[in-house]
Amino acid sequence: MITTSDPNAIAGGRVELQLLTTLRCNLKCTYCSLGIGDVLGSQTELEYDIDQLAVFVARHLAGKEVYVTFYGGEPTLNRPMMEAVMRRFPEFRYQLQTNGTLLDDVPDWMLARFANILVSIDGGEATTDGYRGRGIWRQVIRNLDKVHGRVGGTITARVTWGNPDTTFEELDELASSLEAIDYLYWQFVADEMYGGDSPDKRKAVLDRLIEKFFASTDTLYPLIPAMGMVRNKLLPNRAQELYGGLTQCRVSSHLINVMPSGRIYPCPDMMYDPAMQMGEIQGNWLKKSPLQPRPEMPCEACEAFLWCRRNCMKNLWRGYVDGDDRYRENVVEPICELIRHMGREIDRHDPHAWFAQLPVPVRRRLVDNEVYEYVEIMP
Repeated sequence: MITTSDPNAIAGGRVELQLLTTLRCNLKCTYCSLGIGDVLGSQTELEYDIDQLAVFVARHLAGKEVYVTFYGGEPTLNRPMMEAVMRRFPEFRYQLQTNGTLLDDVPDWMLARFANILVSIDGGEATTDGYRGRGIWRQVIRNLDKVHGRVGGTITARVTWGNPDTTFEELDELASSLEAIDYLYWQFVADEMYGGDSPDKRKAVLDRLIEKFFASTDTLYPLIPAMGMVRNKLLPNRAQELYGGLTQCRVSSHLINVMPSGRIYPCPDMMYDPAMQMGEIQGNWLKKSPLQPRPEMPCEACEAFLWCRRNCMKNLWRGYVDGDDRYRENVVEPICELIRHMGREIDRHDPHAWFAQLPVPVRRRLVDNEVYEYVEIMP
C-alpha cells in the first residue's frame, strides 16, 4: 500500500514516536486491548530496519522534538531493537511502557536514559495477581525497588482500573507508600464493567483520593489524573497547548504507533482496524490521524469540555462515530460521568484557594510537570 504524505500530519512541534518492539508478551492479562482482532502475538519480528526508520524520521519528523516510547506486547522482549534505536538517535527522549517483570535485566545505561517508565500494575497484590498471574505484583515491586535509583527520570504506576472493588488503600499505596513509584496514573478500563453499583463504588474511592490530594499544601499528592485536572481548571490554556486544542490523549495530534510490520496507527488500541492506518515506515509515508474530533461527538456541550478537551478518542469514535450503542451506553457514558464527577469534586475543594497557598516548587511541579507529556491527563 502506497499513498501520498501529508506535510501537516503532525500538529505542533513535538511528536511521540511509539515503537512496538514486538507483539509478544510474557503475561496474559485478562483485559488486554491488543487481544481485539488477535493483534497480540501476531507480529513478533520487525519487518523494517533502523536505517528505514531513520529515513522516515528525516522526512516526516525533521525539526520536531521527538520522544520515543517503547511499547508492546512486552517491549523488553526485544531489547536489541531498543538498544539500536537509543544508540542511533541519542538526541531523542525515551520512555518505556512495560509490565515490569523484566526490568531488572535492563542495563544501567538504558535505565539512565529513560525520562519516564510506565509500569503496568492494577492496584494491590490481590487485584494485580488476579488479572496478571500469581506472584506478579511482588515480582514487579521487587524490580522497581532494584532499578529506581538507576532510572534517569520518573517511574509511573499505570493502573487499568477494571475491578470496581479496587480500594482507596490499594491506589493510595501506589501513590504514596511505595518509594519506588513517583506517580500514579490510571485509566478507567474500556470494558463493560460499569453495571450495577460499580460507578458508585468508583466515585466513593475517587472522593477519598481527591480529598487527600487537597489535604496538603506542603507537598503534592502524586496522582496524575487529579494533578492534570486541577492544572487544566486553573490554567485552561494548558489543556490545549500540547495537543493543538484537539484531544488530551494525543492520538489526534502527535502520537504515531509503529507496529513491528512497519504500519503506523494513531491509537495503540485500534491497530486491528485497517481504516485507521496513517502511515508506513518502509513506504515512507505519513498522513494525518483519522481520529479527529467529529460533530457526532457530544463533547463540546459537556460541562467538562474546557478542561477535559475530549478524553479517549477510541471510546468516542466507537460510541458515536461507529454507532456502537452498547459500547457507548456501557463504557463511554459511564466513564464520562466519572470524569465529570471528578471535576465536580475538585471544584468542591476550591482549587484556586488551595493553589494560592502552594509554595513555588510545588506550584511548578503541578503546572510544568514533564510527566504530562508521557500519559493522558484524563483517565
